[in-house]
Amino acid sequence: MHNKENVILVANEASTELGQKLAERLWLPFTEMSRKQFSDGEYYHAFPTSIAGKDLVILGVTHDDRSHQELLDLISGGMYWNAASINVIIPFLGYSTMERARPRSYEIPKGITRTRQIFKARPNYVAFIDLHSEAVLHAHGGEVRTEHVWTDDLVVDKIKKSGLTDYVLVSPDYGFSKRIARLASMLNCPHTAADKDRYDTDKTIVGQVSSVVKGKTAVICDDMIRTGGSILQTARRCLEAGAKEVVAHATHLVMAGDSLEKFRKGPITRILGSDTYPGRKSDDLLDVYSVAPLLADVIEQHLQI
Repeated sequence: MHNKENVILVANEASTELGQKLAERLWLPFTEMSRKQFSDGEYYHAFPTSIAGKDLVILGVTHDDRSHQELLDLISGGMYWNAASINVIIPFLGYSTMERARPRSYEIPKGITRTRQIFKARPNYVAFIDLHSEAVLHAHGGEVRTEHVWTDDLVVDKIKKSGLTDYVLVSPDYGFSKRIARLASMLNCPHTAADKDRYDTDKTIVGQVSSVVKGKTAVICDDMIRTGGSILQTARRCLEAGAKEVVAHATHLVMAGDSLEKFRKGPITRILGSDTYPGRKSDDLLDVYSVAPLLADVIEQHLQI
């Protein structure tokens, strides 16, 4: 059993907003790191208070190189200043779709190698949210406790409160269909999967969708929307199969490049998703909910506070 007064919550810069929401849910102060940048481009970090003997909770998205490095620095700083425990929550893991290298490609599977860097910094506990692949959980030698946190309850609650009726869940490929089946069971609704083939790094072809979507609202669900190409193709196949409306849901709203513009011009009327990716807020297209309540439960259960 840990004392809540012994917990210090910090975040890398990109996760500050989510960190503040999490602190409110935990009834804890949010400890803002001291940061500045020197004229030569180097970054300065300092804990504004002593963390010696404290249970340090670090919230750190790793969506870009700077955020990844800052997370490593915060973990190492926790070790240096003698935190009693270092507990890391990664809302979105960068390079998570690169968890394996193709034979004789000589490519670097950064999903594994970068996660291994995090583990080698020696935190006590690392939790990930809705991973693209659970392979990264095992990129250590057993010295780190890891947890894969699913957002199923949040997703189900969001869909139930969305005002949608007579819907069917659609997976953009068969690889994600087990998760979709689980969500559909919780929502007591039908589900199906599209036929998708990948022919390049960011390019896919979606073949067809079952006629189970005919006359219904198709809710296309995935773990993330990166460029949106496969989801937009799936949406068009759903309409061709007779769907009356198409909505999308993804935990991680990466929305790279001009994907938001493409969605606004496309057939999808609304995109539901969480705030795991920095900067995502509700607007005329996006309907964003927070994972802070779920993360608060994870931390309270892990630290028993």
